[in-house]
Amino acid sequence: AYWWLEQDYVGPDGVARSRPGFVAALRAQPYEDKVVLPHERTHSGPKEGRLRLLRATRTQLEPIFLLYDDEPPLDRPPGAPALDVEESGVRTRLWQVDAGELTLDTPLLIADGHHRYETAVAYRAEHPEATHTFAVLVSARAPGLEIFPTHRLVEKIGDVPGDEVAAPNGGVTLYRDGRYLRIRSDDDFGPRVVESLNPVGVTYTPSASDAVATVDRGEAAAAFLLEPVTVEQV
Repeated sequence: AYWWLEQDYVGPDGVARSRPGFVAALRAQPYEDKVVLPHERTHSGPKEGRLRLLRATRTQLEPIFLLYDDEPPLDRPPGAPALDVEESGVRTRLWQVDAGELTLDTPLLIADGHHRYETAVAYRAEHPEATHTFAVLVSARAPGLEIFPTHRLVEKIGDVPGDEVAAPNGGVTLYRDGRYLRIRSDDDFGPRVVESLNPVGVTYTPSASDAVATVDRGEAAAAFLLEPVTVEQV
């Protein structure tokens, strides 16, 4: 079976949204097949840890979050959901959908779960019978799909071209030594702008105020404050 999924949440902007999708077993295949596509680099340490966990449990414990650019191939069934639970401010509802194997005529973009997906592919190479992994698939056209900014804290950053501003006002803003600097760049994709400046020791936070406070406490050298990117940009 598949499971129709709806999640109700309030974003960091205070707006309530409901995001539909569906849950499925997804064939684990390498990126070279052009079916599942990444947009992030991964690191060997987290993948090794996840592979050890998968070997020990032989269970996919978390779904990968994927986007596809098409209308949903399933509809929500009528009636009450089979599961209705609220956790951490998110209400999750699931309806069982009986259907045969589905094929989408569009690539699947990993929104979250690069390390888990690559681990599933590596595990399949060790265990050929482990052909699938666990995924939530959401249409890029779905209402309630919203990308919020992820800000960067860095341990070290060199000289950065920019103009001093009183507060973040679009684009990418560097916060350092109590001052804001708007980065000069022709690129409108904030994560790529930050990466081009070769920061050292990058960590992440969804909260701009937390990022600024961390720098003020001396726990990071600087923070890059980003604007949200769009689904189309990703």
